[in-house]
Amino acid sequence: MTNKLAQSTSPYLQQHAGNPVHWQEWGPEALQLSRQSGKPILLSIGYSACHWCHVMAHESFEDEGIAAVMNELFVNIKVDREERPDIDQIYQTAHAMLTQRSGGWPLTMFLTPEMKPFFGGTYFPKTARYGLPGFGDLLRRVVQYYRDHQDDITAQNEQLIAALNRPAPHVDHSTSADFSPAIITAGYQQMARSFDAKRGGFGAAPKFPHPEMIEFCLRRFADAGNVEMQNAARHIACFTLERMCKGGIFDQLGGGFARYSVDAEWAIPHFEKMLYDNGPLLRLLADAWLVSDDQEQKALFKRAAEQTAAWVMREMQSSTSDAIGGYFSTLDADSEGHEGKFYVWTLHQVEQLLAPDEYQVLAHHFGLDQPANFEVHFWNLIVAEPLADVVRKLDLPVAQCDALLVSGKSKLFEARETRIRPGRDEKILTSWNALMIEGMAHAGRVFGRADWVASARRALTFVRTTMWNPDAQRLLATHKDGKTHLNAYLDDYAFLLKALIEMMQADFQTEDLTFAQQLADVLLDQFEDRANGGFFFTSHDHEQLIQRPKPGHDNATPSGNGIAALVLQRLSHLTNDLRYAESSQKALACFLEQMEDHPSGFGSLLMALEEQLVPPRLVILAGPASEFPPFATALAGNYAPTTIVLAIANGIDSLSPALARPATAEVNAYVCQGVTCHAPLTDIPKLQEALKMPKIHTDHASRTN
Repeated sequence: MTNKLAQSTSPYLQQHAGNPVHWQEWGPEALQLSRQSGKPILLSIGYSACHWCHVMAHESFEDEGIAAVMNELFVNIKVDREERPDIDQIYQTAHAMLTQRSGGWPLTMFLTPEMKPFFGGTYFPKTARYGLPGFGDLLRRVVQYYRDHQDDITAQNEQLIAALNRPAPHVDHSTSADFSPAIITAGYQQMARSFDAKRGGFGAAPKFPHPEMIEFCLRRFADAGNVEMQNAARHIACFTLERMCKGGIFDQLGGGFARYSVDAEWAIPHFEKMLYDNGPLLRLLADAWLVSDDQEQKALFKRAAEQTAAWVMREMQSSTSDAIGGYFSTLDADSEGHEGKFYVWTLHQVEQLLAPDEYQVLAHHFGLDQPANFEVHFWNLIVAEPLADVVRKLDLPVAQCDALLVSGKSKLFEARETRIRPGRDEKILTSWNALMIEGMAHAGRVFGRADWVASARRALTFVRTTMWNPDAQRLLATHKDGKTHLNAYLDDYAFLLKALIEMMQADFQTEDLTFAQQLADVLLDQFEDRANGGFFFTSHDHEQLIQRPKPGHDNATPSGNGIAALVLQRLSHLTNDLRYAESSQKALACFLEQMEDHPSGFGSLLMALEEQLVPPRLVILAGPASEFPPFATALAGNYAPTTIVLAIANGIDSLSPALARPATAEVNAYVCQGVTCHAPLTDIPKLQEALKMPKIHTDHASRTN
């Protein structure tokens, strides 16, 4: 055996290509090697931006002695959880069952040659500390246990595999499911109870963004009826985003959000930046800007959106010939072997770069006049005092103070650009690109930024031309260094469908609708659980693993089942294809019991349920394309999360009856819901007034065409 990772498309696996460990990639060859040798498998799962993955690599996997033990006793397999989320899901679940503890990365699991786990953990130090055994000693003890307790392992595996594959309750789809708005109310109430009223966010440290929970609360603000609940829900969403934008989880100089904050104040992040967080957060900043009634807060959201979109286009969008337009995956937390070193400052560094009047403003604004907040002598920049307070404290004109802040930040940013940068994972993932395409297209539409929409279009073009195999009519999951491979997952199809519907609202092109139907057809053909409803995470022809998950709960990314249920409903309204609506309804019925038990964990499915109960409005602008902008701008200025707006110019053919409209000399706006369309409107104020009318509550049968 030798280390086989050098030719991997995964930057994470390539990081381990020089280890003395004889790492193998997951696949038939490595699994067969375990079966032939009788050696158990040491499965190590991580990702390129993972700080503790780097720590364990430096301590153990680069150590000749530890590597020799690993090579002697195990078949060692490395997995990038971003390329193989199917494997990661299974063994994270198994870890939780075996240890009764939450998982994380690096995930270290020990498997039989049949891929069945019998022991595991996350990070293990090289020598015993933190209450954990030393990794070298642990390896020998695990193998000894594996040799001496085969009967116990077999019995445990039988129970574990049975638990992993416990059949879901059968759902009788011949009767109507009891879909009730009470579940939506219960979900909001659970989220409201977990809201941190002092610091924003949900729960205690560590603080994660939870975009689906923020979006769900924003959507409650759009509900007609309970004004008190509307305002409370808006406060939860906007205050959380405000605290994040002012905190250290947001890069105050370069834009973009880190993965999470290690403290409850949002001040000190785990510094890695993930594409999958920033796409949804960019979209939410645009929506929060629409609904906020606080001018200072609105300015904050707009500024954060501008900085985040600029960061995405500057640092995360590929310009290389083999991947032009695609969005890269992550930025590392570490540089020069230290977490956060690229981002934090000493007072001396700042003083040397800034003029005295700039330093005075930035010191107050970013908390440099307060005790260091990162280790002993370093500051991670946070908005400690709003600029308005700094203006009063320093008794300076607002314009002068703002100019000093802008010039000071520019100097710090330029100096930071000369530092050794964190590593960038340049693989392009379909699902994460879809999240960013949606975020850029939506924010571009709301803020009137054609350059953001164009960025989204470039990424979508890359995905369609590179990640989609038109001959096989299938998506692939990942691209790196000219190689596109791996069977795509549920999230790839569902997220990309949602991105296409958003892209059609920002820049309608008929090929987007055609592509959406192709994706939806594969989703139904290859992922649907036809017996019980819902969608498996892997396709019917995917590699056979020890479990086939069908997840409904939102995690770091939204639930693929929730997004699939939502977008299939919407696509049904755009195409008049009832198969999509029926599959969406079955998915909701499949997860209804789980949603009733813990609704706040199913934000994506709750939003799909909301549109099952009250179908979305469809606004079609028909007429000369040159006359669309005033209408589009007016509509984009309204927060209407369950309204789809499509501007379809004269001369576009081959549209479904749901979308086709006669050519006209002026813009005609058609407002439709379910099977009902109102007479066309040619006046913007009358259109806006029509959109204020209450929506029709209807059941599934009455809204099929």
